[in-house]
Amino acid sequence: MSGLKRVDYSHGETPLTGWLARPAAKARAAVVLFPTIASFNAPVERRAGMLADAGYLVLVADFYGVAEGDWRALAKDLRADPTRYRARLAAAVAALRERPEAAGLPMAAIGYCMGGQAALEAARDGQDLRAVVSFHGLLETGKPAEPGAVKARILVCHGDADPMVPRSHVLAFWEEMDRAQARWHFHSYSGVKHGFTDPGSDARGLAAIAYDASADRQSWAAMLEFFDEIFASAP
Repeated sequence: MSGLKRVDYSHGETPLTGWLARPAAKARAAVVLFPTIASFNAPVERRAGMLADAGYLVLVADFYGVAEGDWRALAKDLRADPTRYRARLAAAVAALRERPEAAGLPMAAIGYCMGGQAALEAARDGQDLRAVVSFHGLLETGKPAEPGAVKARILVCHGDADPMVPRSHVLAFWEEMDRAQARWHFHSYSGVKHGFTDPGSDARGLAAIAYDASADRQSWAAMLEFFDEIFASAP
């Protein structure tokens, strides 16, 4: 990886700040990384670097256009209108697609927690993505996918003991994806809570979240294999 570069873009009148991670050699694909509810932070920066080291051009998206704030309030406001929410996500996809480094590359999106939900919302929206991956993402939506709308292949990596995503949400998601005729994979890790990919989860003192080293390794490996299959013919 050659380091992160600031990328300014916008959604309507909202200025947004993305961060670009570039691989050392020619990229296999371009990937939008949707962060957690807390926006750009050290764990997200680390993941962007890992993905760039695996050969992908990565843009960390910006949800809110502010560096600090009441993240829960900002997220609630953004997600209140599914159409506006999806347009904000589409702005990030467009910003990466327009980069000269992304010229001719197939595209994907991944995300963590709220970012996992965001990646799935981009897929539901029918955005031109080859693959979408959600890590401990929320599965609920205010606007279920229409039949035939989902273009991306989907991988969901989920902690089965995540109280923020109970099994009722899981079953509803499966049924939604089947109705939409989507191509999806769902990996569920027993006894694993929300935030399982972040080694800092345990230090937050929240009952709903916990790091799980095995689920972290297995989910990352699953994503890389998923991408290997989908982008096998990419340069």
